Amino acid sequence: MRRDERFRPGLWTYLLFVILAAGAAVTVLRYWKGLGAVTNLSDRFPWGLWVGFDVLCGVGLAAGGFTITTAVYVFNLKRFQPIVRPTVLTAFLGYILVAVGLMYDLGKPWNIWHPMVMWNPRSPMFEVSWCVMLYLTVLALEFSGMVFERLGWTRALVVQHAATVPLVIAGAIISTLHQSSLGSFYLIMPAKLHPIWYTSLLPLMFYLSAIAGGLAMIIVESRLSSRALGRGLELPLLASIGKALFVALGVYGSVRLADLAHRGVLSQAFSGSREAFFFQLEFAIGVILPMALRAVSAVRRNSGRLYGAALLVVAGFIMDRLNVSITGLEGAQGGRYAPSPAEGIVTLMLVAIGVAVFGLAVRFLPVMHHAEVPELVSEPAPAARALQAVPVRS
Repeated sequence: MRRDERFRPGLWTYLLFVILAAGAAVTVLRYWKGLGAVTNLSDRFPWGLWVGFDVLCGVGLAAGGFTITTAVYVFNLKRFQPIVRPTVLTAFLGYILVAVGLMYDLGKPWNIWHPMVMWNPRSPMFEVSWCVMLYLTVLALEFSGMVFERLGWTRALVVQHAATVPLVIAGAIISTLHQSSLGSFYLIMPAKLHPIWYTSLLPLMFYLSAIAGGLAMIIVESRLSSRALGRGLELPLLASIGKALFVALGVYGSVRLADLAHRGVLSQAFSGSREAFFFQLEFAIGVILPMALRAVSAVRRNSGRLYGAALLVVAGFIMDRLNVSITGLEGAQGGRYAPSPAEGIVTLMLVAIGVAVFGLAVRFLPVMHHAEVPELVSEPAPAARALQAVPVRS
């Protein structure tokens, strides 16, 4: 190895090590002393940052995986083919980190396997548990094609390619189920969740917002990959994703406002209360402002400005999930929840691990391009090869 090819850690590398060291310390303390030693969770607020962000946001922002693969392999929109692998990688990492985050949040994480044998089909939590396990398996199988190609395992790659369409269909069905079922968790608390967020359409809201959040994450990850590794998506493809994001935001925003008006609580969204303020902030940042920016041609034709609009969508999506899981419950609970520093460290550690692993995968696996899958055919006979070599004259 030449001297100039040696690994040279920079500022971000040192920062990653610091975050990992702090996360390791909190991990030891959490499993040694329990949740009470590291979190501000209580009987009043049993779910906090680790559920509101690590689970609800992690699952939703990974929705680009099933959205793009369905568009390419089911609806035959081949222009999105270059983006399939990055989105599958993002979804795969996202779901792995969601599972890891659950191991911190569960009071008895060693019982996480119970849904596999203790069935309760009427429980949304049971349905989400199974769907996350199944979809994580589907993502692992979809991701395996990059590994097979890197290792040169042609036969395994052909088999994986043949199974792609069934895997994509299964993934789309499973994702639709658990993206919406995450919203079903909160349907059991009509007297606790604020009317701005409590609605029988909450599962649909979760599903529609996940599609928008997943598309926005595709643009964000492309920009970050381009800045860090010099490998991003071309502007025409980013513009197409931005157009789809514009439509998704329009559908979600329209359904959201129509639901508030139908339930007669639209006035509460502008009442001046604390909940109204957070709703207005969430809706303005995550829906109105990105749509207004996307409508400007100067934004549509510039990848950096598209990235800024997508970043707003991601921020609004995160606010929405935290409003449902925390802000909307504080009034009925008669108190405020603020995550402890240890909760923030664990969340930051999971995000840092995801970014670092994504960067490593892009460097060492064929993530940012799609190679043609070879066919397993026998070599032509010598006579056939000779005939193929004869030029054809008109």
